[in-house]
Amino acid sequence: ALAYFEQLKESQDAWEVCADALAKGIYSDDHVKFFCFQVLEHQIKFRHAGLSAPQQQLIRETLMKWLQTQLMNAHPEKAFIRNKAAQVFALTFVMEYLTLWPKFFFDILNLVGLNPHGVDIYLRTLMAIDAEVVDRDIVHTPEETRRNTLIKDSMREQCIPSLVESWFQILTAYQQTHPELTCQCLEVVGAYVSWIDLNLIANDRFVNLLLSQMSMEDLREEACDCLFEIVNKGMDPVDKTKLVESLCQVLQSAGFFSVEQEEDVDFLAKFSRLVNGMGQSLVLSWTKLVKSGNVKEAAETLHAVEAKVPLLLQLLVHEDDDISTNMVGFCYDYLHVLKQLPQLTEQQKTNIEAVMLAVMKKLTYDDEYNFENEGEDEAMFVEYRKQLKMLLDRLAQVSPELLLEAVCRVFTSTMQTWQAAPFMEVEVAIRLLYMLGEALPASHGAHFSGDSAKTSALQDMMRMLVSCGVSSYQHSSVSLEFFETVVRYDKFFIVEPQHIPNVLMAFLDQRGLRHNSPKVRSRVAYLFSRFIKTLHKHMTAFIEDILTRIQDLLELAPPENGFPALLTSDDQLFMFEAAGVLIVSGESPVDRKQVLMKSLLTPLMDAFRLLLAKLLQETMEEHQAILADCLSHAVGFASRTSKAFSNKQTVKQCGCTEVYRDCLQSFLPALSCPVQRGVLRSAVRSFLHRMIICLEEEVLPFIPAASEHMLKDCEAKDLQEFIPLISQITAKFKCQVSPFLQQIFMPLVLAIFEVLGRPAEENDQTAALEKQMLRRSYFSFIQTIAGSGMNEVMANQGAENMERVLFTIIQGAVEFPDPIAQKTCFIILSRLVELWGGKDGMVGFPDFIYKHIVPACFLAPLKPTFDLSDAQTVLTLSECALTLKMIHLKRGSEFIQFLQHEYLPSLRVTPEISQELCQVLQQPDIKVLKNYIKAFFQRAKL
Repeated sequence: ALAYFEQLKESQDAWEVCADALAKGIYSDDHVKFFCFQVLEHQIKFRHAGLSAPQQQLIRETLMKWLQTQLMNAHPEKAFIRNKAAQVFALTFVMEYLTLWPKFFFDILNLVGLNPHGVDIYLRTLMAIDAEVVDRDIVHTPEETRRNTLIKDSMREQCIPSLVESWFQILTAYQQTHPELTCQCLEVVGAYVSWIDLNLIANDRFVNLLLSQMSMEDLREEACDCLFEIVNKGMDPVDKTKLVESLCQVLQSAGFFSVEQEEDVDFLAKFSRLVNGMGQSLVLSWTKLVKSGNVKEAAETLHAVEAKVPLLLQLLVHEDDDISTNMVGFCYDYLHVLKQLPQLTEQQKTNIEAVMLAVMKKLTYDDEYNFENEGEDEAMFVEYRKQLKMLLDRLAQVSPELLLEAVCRVFTSTMQTWQAAPFMEVEVAIRLLYMLGEALPASHGAHFSGDSAKTSALQDMMRMLVSCGVSSYQHSSVSLEFFETVVRYDKFFIVEPQHIPNVLMAFLDQRGLRHNSPKVRSRVAYLFSRFIKTLHKHMTAFIEDILTRIQDLLELAPPENGFPALLTSDDQLFMFEAAGVLIVSGESPVDRKQVLMKSLLTPLMDAFRLLLAKLLQETMEEHQAILADCLSHAVGFASRTSKAFSNKQTVKQCGCTEVYRDCLQSFLPALSCPVQRGVLRSAVRSFLHRMIICLEEEVLPFIPAASEHMLKDCEAKDLQEFIPLISQITAKFKCQVSPFLQQIFMPLVLAIFEVLGRPAEENDQTAALEKQMLRRSYFSFIQTIAGSGMNEVMANQGAENMERVLFTIIQGAVEFPDPIAQKTCFIILSRLVELWGGKDGMVGFPDFIYKHIVPACFLAPLKPTFDLSDAQTVLTLSECALTLKMIHLKRGSEFIQFLQHEYLPSLRVTPEISQELCQVLQQPDIKVLKNYIKAFFQRAKL
C-alpha cells in the first residue's frame, strides 16, 4: 500500500482521483483518507506552479467541499486526519493567498460559522499557518522569508481584525460547552499576538474575558499561557509597564496573588511562568528607561518591580520545584537591578535577605531523594540546584556582607545542634559554606588572607566544621559535603595546622575511605589526594602512620577472589598518587624515602610477576582478559606514583632510581606476551613514557629490548602508538641515542612499509583511517629525526635505503590528499635541503633536488584534490613555498636558471610569469613569496 501511494504521489494526475475521493467522501478507512491528503499535500508543495488554473481551482473546491461535509458529520474525523487536513489548508493558503485566494479566511469563516467541527478545523489551520509563516525555529530560505513577510503584511491589512473578532466569538460561545475548542482558540491568540496589533487583544473586553477564564477549571492553564504571550510581546517600555500593571491589578483583585490558597500545582506552574514573564518585562522596561535617561518613568517602573517581590518570594519558596524554577529568571534580573543601584533601601535589604532564605530553604534535599540510585527526579533536582547557585552567586555580587552573615547564622546554629538535626539541614548548612567559596571570589583560593571580616567569618566556620564532630554524621550526603568543603578550603589548614590530624583521621576511617557507601569512598579517594598535595609540607610527622593505615587500600585486588574491593582501580590511582606525594615531598632523609618507595612498589612488582606467569598458562579468553586488566592496573599504579616527582625533587635526588629500574625490569617481559597484547603493550608503553621523563639516561638501556618486542608482528595501531615513544626519546636525548636510532631506523621503517602495503578491503573505513594515521606518525618521526640535527641517522642507512625513504617523503608530499601529512613532508624536504643541499652536502643530493623535490613543489598544489579554500591546505602551501626558498638559499642562481630554462617551460608556463616567479623567489620577504605562490596556483587551476 505504501509503495502504491508513493507511486500516486509521483504520478501526474493521480492526485485528481484523491481529490475526488475526499470531496465525495468515498472512503471510510482513516488511513486511506490520510493518504489522499498526503498525495494532495505533495502536489501543492512541489507541483503547484505547474498546475493549470482549472486544476488549482479544483484543489480549492475539494478542500471546501471536504470542510462542508465535516459540518454535517455526527462525529469528527480522527485528530491525525484533522491535523493533516489543516496542514494542506495552510499550504494552499501560503501558495495562493497573495494571488489567487485573497478571501481564504472569509470563505472559511462564512462556511463554518459557529459549527464546532468546522471551528476545530479553522483553529487547527491557523496553527498550521503559524508554523509555516511565523515559527522562528524553522529555517526559511530568503525567498520564503520575503514571501512570509508579505503574507503577514497583507493579513494585517485585510483580515486580522476579522480573525480577532472570530476568536472573541469562539472564546465566548464555547467556554461552557466545548472547553477543548476554547483552549485551542486561546493557543491561537497566544501564537498570533506576537506579530499583530496588540490593541486588538490588550483591551478591556478581551482581557476581562481572559481573566474570567483564569477562574475556570478547564481553561485557566491555557488562559494563563495566552496572557504570558501578551505580556511577552515587544513594545515601548512605558506602554509595557502600563499593560503589566493593569493586568496585575486585575489579577490581584481577583485573588490570584494569594498563592497559599491554590492547591492546583499544574495551574501554579503556568501562573508562576506568567508572573516571571511580567517581572522580567518590567525589569527590561526599567533598563531601557534608565538608558534613555527617563528618570521619572524609570522610578515608577522600579516601584512596579518592587511591588511584585512578595509574590516572587511566595512562588520561589513553593514546595514544588517546577513552580520555584519558573521564578529564577525574574529573581536573577531583580538582583541585577539592585546591583546597579547606588545604595539600597532598608526594604531592598530585607528583600535580599528574604531571597537568601528562600534559596537556602530550596537548596535542601527532600525525603524522597534517592542517594544510592539516582534517577530522573534526582537529576532534575541537581539541575535546579545549579540555578539556585546562580542566584546565590548573584546575591554575593549585590551584597557580600549580607550573604556572609546569613550563611554564618544558618551554619552556626545548625552545627551547634547537628546531632538532633535531620540530614538535609546539616547537608545544606555545609553546602552553603562550600558555595561561599565560589560566590565570594578569592584569587587562587586565598580565602584566609585579605579582607578580615570575610576571613575571620570563614575561619570561624571552618574551625567549627572540623571540630564539632559533624564528620561522624551518618548520612552519605553529609559525609560527602564535609570532605568536599574541607578540600575546597584546604588553605585554612595552612593558617591553623593544628586541625590536620583530626581531619586526616576522618579521611582514613569509616567516615571517609572506609565509609559504607562506595560513592563516598570513591570521591574521598580523589579528595584525599588533593588534600595531601596541598598540605604535604604539614604532614611530615604523620607520613609513616598514614602509609600504614592505607596499606590495604594500595593492594592490587586479585582477579579471582569474590570479595569486592573497597576502592575501584580508578580510585586506587589517586591513593598511589597521594602515597607518592607523601614519600617524595616529606622531610625524611633520602635513604628513608628509598625504603618507603620500595615498600610501596615491591608488592606491585611481585604481584605483576605472578599474574604474568598465570596469564601465560591461562587458556580461557575471559580469564585472560581479567588477568591482563589486573596487570595493566599494576603498571598504572606504579606509573601514578611517579607523578610526585618534580624538578626540585627528582627521582635521583630522592634515591628512587633503583626501584623504578626494577619496575621496568619487571614490566618489560609483558611486551612479549603472546595474548592480550593490546592491553599490556599500552600499559607498559605509558610507563616507559613516564620513565623517559623521570629516570633520564637511566632508562636508555631498556629501550632497545623494549623496541624490539614492540616491533614484532605489529598492527598499524601498535606502530602508530610506538612512534611517539621513539620521537620522545629522540627529542629528549638527541645524540646520546644516535647509535640506537641508526640501528632501529630501518627495522622500524620497514615494519611501517609492511603494514602500509597490506591489502585492505575497498570500503573498510577503519583500516583506511588507521593507515592514514600511521602514515602521519611515520612522517612526524622522520621530521623529529631531521629536526633534532641527527642527519647521520638517515645518512648512515646506505644509499638504497636512503633513496626508499626519500621517495616515500616525495610521495607523501604529492600523492596522498592529506594536507596534514603533506605539510610534514614539505617541512622534512626543506630541512633536508638545508642539511644536504649545499656545496658540501651529501653526494648526489642536488641531483635529487632538481629531479624530485622541485617537481613535488609544483605537482602537489596542481593536484585537483589540493583545495586552496581549505585552511589546512594553505598551511601546506606555505611550507611548499618555504622549501622553494630554501633551495634558492642553498643553490642560488643555478636554481633560478633551472626553473627559467628547464622546469617551468616544461609545465608550459609563459616566460613572463616564469620571470615574475623567479624575481619573487629572490626577494628576502617570505610573506610576499607565500602570497604570490598562492595566487600563482589559483591562476594555474583556472
